[in-house]
Amino acid sequence: MAKPSNDFFEIGCPCCSAVLKVDPATKAVISHVAPIKPRTFTDFEAAAKAMRDNEGRKESIFRQAVDAEKNKSELLEKKFQEAMKKAKESPEEGPMIRDFDLD
Repeated sequence: MAKPSNDFFEIGCPCCSAVLKVDPATKAVISHVAPIKPRTFTDFEAAAKAMRDNEGRKESIFRQAVDAEKNKSELLEKKFQEAMKKAKESPEEGPMIRDFDLD
């Protein structure tokens, strides 16, 4: 029987650049090292200015959410009608067999 190896290998995450240490025998993540994030702003005044500039963006996102909520019932009704249409067109396959029916 082969002796288990403690040679872990490291994988870099392509999305966040974190480093994962993986055990090849169990295929489990042993440790995780988060990437160092650079500072977004150099000083407090720049951060405050950016917050003020984002007010218009927040309003726009809120208006989009309100509009989506208004149209939500119509969208759900259309999705329901499409699902009903697909269900009527698909061939029926007899009664469903449940797990406890097989005992």
